Amino acid sequence: MVRRILIACIAAVSAGSLVSCRTMEVSKHCDVNDLLAKGYRHDENGWIFLHIEGKPFERGFQRGYLTADEIDEFLKTLAYVEEFETGQDLDSFVRAACKLFKGKVPAEYVEEMRGVAAGMNHAGKDVTYDQVLYMNGFIDVLWYWWPQAKRAGAGDHPGCSAFIATSDATAGGQIVMAHNSWVGYALGKSANLIVEIAPEQGHRVLMQSWGPLIYSGLDFFLTGAGLIGTETTIGGFEHFNRRGIPVFCRARQAMQYAESIDEWADIMIRHNSGAYANSWLLGDIRTGEIACLELGLKYHGLRKKSNGYFTGSNVAEDTKVLRGETDASWDDVRSTAVSRRVRWGQLMKEHYGRIDVAVAKRMLADHYDVYLQQEQPSSRTICGHAELDDGRVPGAWGAYRPGGAFDGKVVDSGMAKNWRLWAKWGGSCDIGFSAEDFLAEHPQYDWLRGYLPDLPPQPWTVFPSGRGDSR
Repeated sequence: MVRRILIACIAAVSAGSLVSCRTMEVSKHCDVNDLLAKGYRHDENGWIFLHIEGKPFERGFQRGYLTADEIDEFLKTLAYVEEFETGQDLDSFVRAACKLFKGKVPAEYVEEMRGVAAGMNHAGKDVTYDQVLYMNGFIDVLWYWWPQAKRAGAGDHPGCSAFIATSDATAGGQIVMAHNSWVGYALGKSANLIVEIAPEQGHRVLMQSWGPLIYSGLDFFLTGAGLIGTETTIGGFEHFNRRGIPVFCRARQAMQYAESIDEWADIMIRHNSGAYANSWLLGDIRTGEIACLELGLKYHGLRKKSNGYFTGSNVAEDTKVLRGETDASWDDVRSTAVSRRVRWGQLMKEHYGRIDVAVAKRMLADHYDVYLQQEQPSSRTICGHAELDDGRVPGAWGAYRPGGAFDGKVVDSGMAKNWRLWAKWGGSCDIGFSAEDFLAEHPQYDWLRGYLPDLPPQPWTVFPSGRGDSR
């Protein structure tokens, strides 16, 4: 059921009265009603749709206030899971983030994150700017800086399955793009946001997002410049340059300010830190051109085409990145990345010339395991289910690990021009996930009790929905 949150009702203590500012931070930026006036939220089919608008602090305050409970849950889960995985508490990672990112975050995004913290504080949640900074950079810190600094893993790394196709590859000749996100379900539960940003400067952005991240983090987005994009993380890669600009700054700047694919890529490449090394799949709905930017640390490759497709499955295709910066296999189909790479090739060949939104949805839900050569959902299938792996196949995510694909998103050029996208929460397929049933069968993961979510199957839903002012 759609839950519409009306700002005037939330922001007022009683009719005709204004909410007094609770912090000095807020008092510098006018009254709370004015800060919240342009923001709103509604919930639908497992997703939170959030519209934020205005100056940096203003839109940050809207986000922090309207999703305070969800951000608080994300921070608690992140702190718990990573302390279990690394032995380090939240404060140690917050201090690391402050040191790593000092002087590297543009003033616009500092103000936006300060707004997030102030909005959460006003909603009764005890959070600091430094913690919001860490949450925005947790991928840089946990999955790139920590392994390099301590020579130790930090639990979950993200994964994805994705493609972008155009011209002869698609049914109508327009661009079609699809993606599902992979990570442990405990952290993934906080990625159920579709955020529409209408900034005072630059292009508006419609994106999936995670907790309080000012960029996507899951990376599925449309921009007012006519660009669309997604990505899959490059596996077997842990290089990091602490002097570089954090990925959340570069990715947000690229979405908000880039006018073309080349400019988007240039923003990402310039002052690259290596964190969140991805195969970025990009499209320009004005020209029909698509591209793949494979961005390592030392190497990168940008390929563009106006006919055909690119796919992503967490293995680099650029040989310099693959051989020079990763230890990943290219051809061992026991590996989740390789098996999905091969399966994408099969699916694209099967559907070439007929790919549309409906076909894209079916491909995201594909459960064919090319190693076993049969239909069987696992960590080797496009729609990943590591919780169903028994661990007997080397290269899988791990025995019965509670993680995999927990969503699906699809868009074509026509939808993007109308500022719309399809999204499905709880998995690209309809298998679903029950935390209680899973823990009863696999008590070795009992340490996640209270943090693992239920992910019941949800229908595909168009966002933004039910809005008369959508452009």
